[in-house]
Amino acid sequence: MGSTPPGEWLAVAERVVALAMAAGATEAEALVSADDAQLTRFANSEIHQNVAETSVGCNLRFVVGKRIGVASTGRLHDDGLRRLVERAGAIARHVEELEDWAGLPEPAGPILDLPAAFATGTASSSPEERAAGARAVIAAADAAGVTAYGSFATTTERLAVANSRDVRAAGERTWSQLITVSMGPDGGTGYAESAAVDATAIDAAALGREAAAKARATAAARPIEPGDYPVVLEEYAVVDLLDMLGYLGFSALAVQEERSFVEIGKRVGSDLVTIWDDGADPAGLPMAFDYEGLAKRRVSLIDHGVCRGLVYDAQTAARAGVHSTGHGLPAPNPYGPFPLNMLMAPGTTPRDELIGGLDRGLLVTRFHYTNPVHPKLAIVTGMTRDGTFLVEGGRIVAPVRNLRFTQSYLEAIAGVSAVASERRTLKGFLGGVVVPAVRIDAFTFTGATEH
Repeated sequence: MGSTPPGEWLAVAERVVALAMAAGATEAEALVSADDAQLTRFANSEIHQNVAETSVGCNLRFVVGKRIGVASTGRLHDDGLRRLVERAGAIARHVEELEDWAGLPEPAGPILDLPAAFATGTASSSPEERAAGARAVIAAADAAGVTAYGSFATTTERLAVANSRDVRAAGERTWSQLITVSMGPDGGTGYAESAAVDATAIDAAALGREAAAKARATAAARPIEPGDYPVVLEEYAVVDLLDMLGYLGFSALAVQEERSFVEIGKRVGSDLVTIWDDGADPAGLPMAFDYEGLAKRRVSLIDHGVCRGLVYDAQTAARAGVHSTGHGLPAPNPYGPFPLNMLMAPGTTPRDELIGGLDRGLLVTRFHYTNPVHPKLAIVTGMTRDGTFLVEGGRIVAPVRNLRFTQSYLEAIAGVSAVASERRTLKGFLGGVVVPAVRIDAFTFTGATEH
């Protein structure tokens, strides 16, 4: 099953659509998703777990007029597919009508072939190769006298979508991610991460050295009073800004439900902030089409600080009288479309010179346990973690204990005063993200911790 080509999964999807139409559906859509995922974990500087999972599932939208039933199954034999159609049909006949149902999408332009989305180095990654990556991280930790924890994951995803309006899409892509946390004997911690289409492109030794150095540098962190500080956010923290803005604001459904901050043409950020979503950009983790089988389009979200666009799926696009941008998620989907391939434009400041602009401020490695407080204002609360430092006179002078923040992410991007010229590819909770580090004039920290 793991080597089954996408075209064969498309044939399964087409068959399910045919079965649904024969069972009385007025429209039908089948999404087949097949994943091969492997993971090597390490803790206390030893590999302790190596797992592999092969899974496949079929999701069916069975439409009767304006009633939509959704069911899924992992059993793709004849009886499993028959039961899937029966369940989805029964649901459709008992749910309320969706009054503004616009129908399943029709084909909307060619789907690009994206060779950059797939890497044999990830698809064929062996346990020994992932173990070599873990060993490189652990060796760096050993050399620094700290202890390494983390994981090295590789995944091959195959998707196929067919519907009764002639949408057909099938493809495969790969992604890999190495995450490590180092812990020092004096309480210091450090973090490093990288994501890539090709697992062989991840420099595990460099990530190990980065996390180990941070763990050493954050030993015996001292307390600091909460308050407003200028900050430099490393890429791991910037990912959270983009993820939250995407989650809270850039979805067309959020705008239609009047819970988004987005107003097209309104300035919300510094002139230095430009963010877009592009499933075809090889700098990220490319994806040619969405879960409704439509080609993903490049969408400008914020251009030099000004809101420029939203992402749409078929239903939200029909409500707005526009075309889908190819950002639909699997049904049932109460969240609406999301930008799953965000990128932020680089600036002109060398990364290492960002802290040179701080007279007195903080360098933040990453955020942890962030949650929205006020979606409309994009106010988020969370903690710093794994490397927070006091900067004075443009130099790091001491590690400081972690701080809680409560901050409008819109005010944060409005206060961006410098953007690094280098970017990193990382994996946020919405998908692949390509981001630079940034300097922000003011960031509000509302609480201190003992660690």
